[in-house]
Amino acid sequence: MASGNTVLMRLVASAYSIAQKAGMIVRRVIAEGDLGIVEKTCATDLQTKADRLAQMSICSSLARKFPKLTIIGEELVVWVDPLDGTKEYTEGLLDNVTVLIGIAYEGKAIAGVINQPYYNYEAGPDAVLGRTIWGVLGLGAFGFQLKEVPAGKHIITTTRSHSNKLVTDCVTAMNPDAVLQVGGAGNKIIQLIEGKASAYVFASPGCKKWDTCAPEVILHAVGGKLTDIHGNVLQYHKDVKHMNSAGVLATLRNYDYYASRVPESIKNALVP
Repeated sequence: MASGNTVLMRLVASAYSIAQKAGMIVRRVIAEGDLGIVEKTCATDLQTKADRLAQMSICSSLARKFPKLTIIGEELVVWVDPLDGTKEYTEGLLDNVTVLIGIAYEGKAIAGVINQPYYNYEAGPDAVLGRTIWGVLGLGAFGFQLKEVPAGKHIITTTRSHSNKLVTDCVTAMNPDAVLQVGGAGNKIIQLIEGKASAYVFASPGCKKWDTCAPEVILHAVGGKLTDIHGNVLQYHKDVKHMNSAGVLATLRNYDYYASRVPESIKNALVP
């Protein structure tokens, strides 16, 4: 991809500014007071006016700047989640919400941007809201301070609104010191890189490629690892199945410890 390096960095720079604009849209919809909530498939699978407006803004901006985005040279694909943590957004848990733009090349996640529209929102009415974290494999990840959970502590972050017996059984098998149930895949990866959790465990279908592409890059850029529950690397080429059918297992450190504790019964229940 030698000739594509310049294109990649242009794309990352554009994604950074576009994610910030999407974050402003997310905040504006809350301020206007009309979330425009609709159910997509069930009561826990929601879409809001912010999802729709941010998606439109991201896609139109990318299409305008990169009209042949899906195929550039060989295969460069962008995965977008305009509002990750929609249910938490509708319930006022604003620190769970992120905007995700992930970039993949030949099926591998290589660059990503995470915007947190409400970062710092509990600091008072005069606080400056929002931050943008970004990363490129081989270059690094930026926009945050890397921290780790104290040695010997096993703190699991997992789903808040999409739990089931497989999820809870897998979390229990990790023998955790604490369990954090929060929304948003992007938010969970931020917990890993900021030392609030040691593993992200989601032993269930439900998470999509647009949920994991950008966060995976940020995690991998600082030495972490994200796979499905079987340990398979996720693929992000344009024809891949959107659903992460075999769940997600991610850590900043000690991946092998957590992978070794996934029960065989759970692996057998989740088909990649």
